[in-house]
Amino acid sequence: MPRKGMRSLCFSPETPSFRRSVSPPSTASLSINHRRGFSELTVEQTIAAAAALFAKWDIERPSYARVTSLFNESKGEAVNFIRSVNDLHKIMHFLPSDQGSGSEKLSQAQRLLQIAMKRLQKEFYQILSMNRAHLDPESVSTRSSRTSTQSSFSDYDYDASPDSGIGAVGDSISEVKEVSFMAMSDLKLIADCMISCGYAKECVQIYNSIRKSIIDEGIYKLGIEKLRSSQINKMEWDVLNLKIKDWLEAMKISMRTLFTGERILCDFVFSSSDSIRESCFSEITKEGAVALFGFPEVVAKGKKSPPGKIFRLLSMYAAISENWQEIETIFSFESTSAVRSQALNSLTRLSEAMRSLLSDFESTIQKDSSKSIVPGGGLHPLTVYSMKYLTFLADYSNILTDIISNWPTSAKSSPPKSYLYSPVSIGSPASAVSARISRLILVLLCKLDSKAKHCKDVAASNLFFANNLQHVICTVHKSNLRYLLGEEWIANHQAKVNQFAENYERLAFGNVFASLPKNPTAPMTTAEAKECFRKFNVSFEAAYWKQISCVVPDSRLRDQIKASIGRKLVAVYRKFFDCHISKIGDEKSVTLFIRFFPEDVGNYLSDLFIRTVGSGSSSSSSSKSHRRHLQSPSKA
Repeated sequence: MPRKGMRSLCFSPETPSFRRSVSPPSTASLSINHRRGFSELTVEQTIAAAAALFAKWDIERPSYARVTSLFNESKGEAVNFIRSVNDLHKIMHFLPSDQGSGSEKLSQAQRLLQIAMKRLQKEFYQILSMNRAHLDPESVSTRSSRTSTQSSFSDYDYDASPDSGIGAVGDSISEVKEVSFMAMSDLKLIADCMISCGYAKECVQIYNSIRKSIIDEGIYKLGIEKLRSSQINKMEWDVLNLKIKDWLEAMKISMRTLFTGERILCDFVFSSSDSIRESCFSEITKEGAVALFGFPEVVAKGKKSPPGKIFRLLSMYAAISENWQEIETIFSFESTSAVRSQALNSLTRLSEAMRSLLSDFESTIQKDSSKSIVPGGGLHPLTVYSMKYLTFLADYSNILTDIISNWPTSAKSSPPKSYLYSPVSIGSPASAVSARISRLILVLLCKLDSKAKHCKDVAASNLFFANNLQHVICTVHKSNLRYLLGEEWIANHQAKVNQFAENYERLAFGNVFASLPKNPTAPMTTAEAKECFRKFNVSFEAAYWKQISCVVPDSRLRDQIKASIGRKLVAVYRKFFDCHISKIGDEKSVTLFIRFFPEDVGNYLSDLFIRTVGSGSSSSSSSKSHRRHLQSPSKA
């Protein structure tokens, strides 16, 4: 029988389960009448027929049958063999054990039954062994699903006639699945016969021996091993990280193929006995399943907690929780309750560990002791790291709902009221996640605010906060954080960015704005015009040299600040310039009092905020030509 048959049937999404069907008795078989019993002729015929057939397939005799398989050699004869065993077993119940010829016939029937059972044990072993590779997790389909064993192939009874074949089944399923169905049907036929004849122990021993070795081998190949917390604590994070990745893959394979396939096979082969199919499945899978579901608990207990550990724990939590319905279905027996308990324990330990890591993350932000401001008021590493961390957290928002929905927020180190722009009310599990993440961002903003205060220049501190808050908003807008915090949250915080940007403009360029008259076209004397041009030259140069080192990484915010300064400065200066240039006098006077033409002012402004961080110079190639009009403060 081709080996891929059973694999296709056991591990296919379309694989139905099976119902046990009883073949109609052959014309040679006589139904038992409890009142009249068997006639002596019927008993002799049944024993004689069994003796002839069993002798042909006696494994103790040196014959061709000793090295071949009955079920492979002739399906029809195999079915007749099972019928003959069942008929023989029936008459044994009505043969007297203490009366002459009746006692002899009973002894003869018992000897024949033992011969038949030895043959069936061998057949059972051969069929299981022959299909072993195709129930291995590395070779079965990963799209398997377990279905009810009472609906599977319910329209197809096992036709036991020698020439019946499986044509009706073949009309609806593929040839490979037909072969698989027949292999499983053969196993079930033998198991039903052996169990009914009192040889369940022998049948179960064979099944458990072969199938447990397959499960154990599968668990070993998937890299599942029992580890203690002490072993986890000694591992380097890179090593443990690889083991977690292997476990996640093992979880997929185990649930889709290994345990699912074994449950399908057990339910079908031993469908005649609930107690046997439960004991077999438990004996075969419990040890491996407990080891599989126990790994996350050991990892969660580990003391090592690098920043990325929480995301591995989230992945393991998701792997168990998303498969929980299957876990309960596959390991539904009372004897496999230890498996379900272990999976629950792992979920509990993972939840506790992740809560602890979230608290550690908050403490890391609060305890950051660096007092230096990033040169140019750019992005602080704490901002970049924290938002990347929160972005990854948002990708697990569904899992976080389970973990933190009932986790109270600590009252310690509450953010200042002035930063609570848009409080999130906690009324549902989802909003609990939103509130927790919102709080973490508030903690970050408070820390950034405290860092901004260490800046000697107030304008730069405002630009620093505007830059970092803009990065926070952009990260929220481009990630799943947007759906957790909402558009109102983004709008409120964007308004705060605009406020800090306006403060920066006022503080950095306030003297330049003040050097020009409120009404640039108002009449003034020559002396007043010259003095106004002189003040503008000095204030603009001073502001330029001070702000040229500043950076605004976000292009949208950068353009916004430049456009705002341009509207307040370039347009006003152009009107003033056009109106009062004639009062300056000759070319020599123009050169002395007017250092900037309106287009020069716009060009200098274009150089601002694009400095490459750490370079100390503008990244604009045009800045060199513009600066010929300017004197560095050190040379003034």
